[in-house]
Amino acid sequence: MKPDVFIISLGCPRNLVDSEVLIGELKKRGFRVIYKFKKNCIAIINTCGFIEDAKKESLDIILELADLKMDGSLSCLIVTGCLSQRYPLELTKEIPEIDGIFGSSTFARIPEYLDRLLNGRKAVVIDKKPHFLYHHRMNRSIMTPKHTVYVKIQEGCMNLCSYCIIPKIKGPYRSRSMGSVLKEIYSFRKSGAKEVNLVGQDTTLYGVDRYKGLMLANLLKKASPIMKSGWIRVLYTHPAHYNQQLIDIIKNGPPICKYLDLPIQHISDKILKRMHRRVTKKDIITLIEKLRKNIPGVAIRTSVMVGFPGESDRDFSELEMFIKEIRFDRLGVFIYSREEGTRAFSFGNQVSEREKHQKFNRIMEVQKNVSEDINRGYLGQTLRVLIDEKDFSCPTQYIGRTEYDAPEVDGMVYVKSQRKLNAGDFVNVKIEDVLEYDLVGRLCTDGGALGE
Repeated sequence: MKPDVFIISLGCPRNLVDSEVLIGELKKRGFRVIYKFKKNCIAIINTCGFIEDAKKESLDIILELADLKMDGSLSCLIVTGCLSQRYPLELTKEIPEIDGIFGSSTFARIPEYLDRLLNGRKAVVIDKKPHFLYHHRMNRSIMTPKHTVYVKIQEGCMNLCSYCIIPKIKGPYRSRSMGSVLKEIYSFRKSGAKEVNLVGQDTTLYGVDRYKGLMLANLLKKASPIMKSGWIRVLYTHPAHYNQQLIDIIKNGPPICKYLDLPIQHISDKILKRMHRRVTKKDIITLIEKLRKNIPGVAIRTSVMVGFPGESDRDFSELEMFIKEIRFDRLGVFIYSREEGTRAFSFGNQVSEREKHQKFNRIMEVQKNVSEDINRGYLGQTLRVLIDEKDFSCPTQYIGRTEYDAPEVDGMVYVKSQRKLNAGDFVNVKIEDVLEYDLVGRLCTDGGALGE
């Protein structure tokens, strides 16, 4: 009898998709996948490893599993993903309890090595130049609730930002074929998906390699009839790669959410240049103004980085003031992580950890006030909400999201309802209260569950 396989998936939704592909391949070969540790199982951890905090989290879990391997509670320990792609030799040397090390491009081959690993023959399977690209015919098994799924439309990156190790971990930019993406979306829709979230390292560049042009707008146009009455959400865009066709197709949605994930990282021209972001402050302002003019009601999410080498008080003040003035609907803050193998690693004028955290806290405080103020504008409005789950702290309350909120990273809507609702229901909700990042509302008696 084959041992159970215990899976831990760390990091971003792109990594989650890889884990789902791996799970599908394991099930195809007759393995039972579990998500709670069981004695004598095989453990596979899909790691994240692009910044210090992610590396630490991955290593902590690997070491916990290594201890279980040492005391005989674990039959096999396998590490895959970004951390193992980046540090295969170090992991082999420092943690001998690891049986198999697979990279960001070889994880789908793990099932074919399991018999060998279980017989005590260790393996390190790393592609120096990652090239893997999954397709719709692979046996992907989703880990998310069936009503909301991620579809990775491309892999790798060509932007070469000075702080980022991703191009070395994930390899060159490569797009999936449009036919493969559309077939996968259709399959998920038939299985009950109400929301499809398109992900990649840079989704706005989709098609530049395979079709020699920017094809995201074309993909969205063809996907829209498939997801009619549902949602299509675009994540991980780049401000340098928007075109009018993309703006127009989002404007003409639904089913395309009027929500754009637009990481700017900074606004100081000096810092943007050192980051090699390929845009200027003027470019960013022009794009945001264009998006808001062309797509009424659009919600813009961004992410910014604080503590980049050479960031002066003046640079930081410029960023802080910009956030106050632009009033992003959603915003995430990252602390610069000095990563070996990146150009910024050798930059002078590194910022102290204490100062980085002070800047982080300041931006979070600014955005908290902006977010709460924006949320007040929803008071009294009726919004379409996708129900994610029941709120088990209250028998008559559910948790959902608007089209302006991506899974996991954005706010929620607490929905009061005497009527039973199901995950995946679209409902009309009248907003009665606001929190810093979340909304509170009541199911509209005349709207109820919309089903689709």
